[in-house]
Amino acid sequence: MLEVTLKDGESVESLVRRFNKKVIQSGVLATARKKKYFEKPMSKRDARTAAIRKKNRKEIKTRELMGIR
Repeated sequence: MLEVTLKDGESVESLVRRFNKKVIQSGVLATARKKKYFEKPMSKRDARTAAIRKKNRKEIKTRELMGIR
């Protein structure tokens, strides 16, 4: 559970801003949006393999830019 405490002399707007930042960084909102609708197991598997392929392509690209083989 995320918790944000009010600092001395801090406005409510900045407190809300810090809370929103923590929510985004923790990934709670992203997982809630993903679980909003049912996803078939087959499409989950397809999404997982697509993410792995994307990660591999990104890694190869960064290696090429750095000159590492």
